[in-house]
Amino acid sequence: MAWRLRLAPEKTSIDFFRWQWVTFGGSMALMLLAFLAWGVMGLNFGIDFKGGTTIRTESVTPIDTGGYRSALEALPLGDVAITEVFDPSFAADQHVAMIRISAQDKTAAVTPETLADVEAALSVMDPGIKFTSVESVGPKVSGELVWTSVLAVAVTSLGILAYIWLRFEWQFALGGVLALLHDVFITIGIFAVFQLKFDLTIVAALLTILGYSINDTVVVFDRLRENLQKYKTMPLRDVMNLSVNETLSRTLMTSITTLIAVGAMLVFGGDVIRGFSLAIFLGVLLGTYSSVYVAKNIVLMIGLDRSDKPKGGASGQYANIDA
Repeated sequence: MAWRLRLAPEKTSIDFFRWQWVTFGGSMALMLLAFLAWGVMGLNFGIDFKGGTTIRTESVTPIDTGGYRSALEALPLGDVAITEVFDPSFAADQHVAMIRISAQDKTAAVTPETLADVEAALSVMDPGIKFTSVESVGPKVSGELVWTSVLAVAVTSLGILAYIWLRFEWQFALGGVLALLHDVFITIGIFAVFQLKFDLTIVAALLTILGYSINDTVVVFDRLRENLQKYKTMPLRDVMNLSVNETLSRTLMTSITTLIAVGAMLVFGGDVIRGFSLAIFLGVLLGTYSSVYVAKNIVLMIGLDRSDKPKGGASGQYANIDA
């Protein structure tokens, strides 16, 4: 018989409700603290949300992002992002970079004097550099991006709520979405506490977290639905414990392999994607935890109608809709 790696025994009988006031209660406390941190400390918004100026440069010599950053360190610029632009249409000696500088105050982008200082500093490092375009994003556009990002997370959550409601029951839908919001809010709270840069890449990470976390939760819910039909007289709490135990190996294998890949991005990916990788890493950890300790607890608190009487409509008992 071929040897297979197992991260959990083939059969486990862990009581996931034994310390529920610590596990589930702790999650609720963390969500509250995340809200407080978000409200009191605020988020360290990046250029996307604060506004600023983007400078496009061209040079015949290869782009040295480290050298560019060192040349600008002496200037009081605040948040600066430097990326090299690649395009198949570029000539062999055409090297393009985008330099994004955050707004210096709440009402204006980078001043002409500051732009002149930036161009002078970069020209000293690379005399052949050309500044082909300068574009500014004001606070109004940045504010619109904030609300658009909030809307994206809200619409995604509502879409997931509708899917789970159709796939299972409204109790499962509510439990699943509240578990997702648990993952997102705590991740945002961590960014607020440590004042990590929060930009559009972090919003993309949060949307990725929603998709990943609900996948784990649906696996547990699907096994729970099967066991509810199989063990009609078993107490709901025991059926939930059985379902989580039966899917535990799959949950751990999926999470750990994902964490290995994201961890490599976090360590070796560099500054450009470090915030994104950290958000995904935290989201995978929280999503795995919420699938085991949060989502099913909410469903247990709401309760399920386990009677055999038929129900109509989209929220009927265990709607027969393929995933």
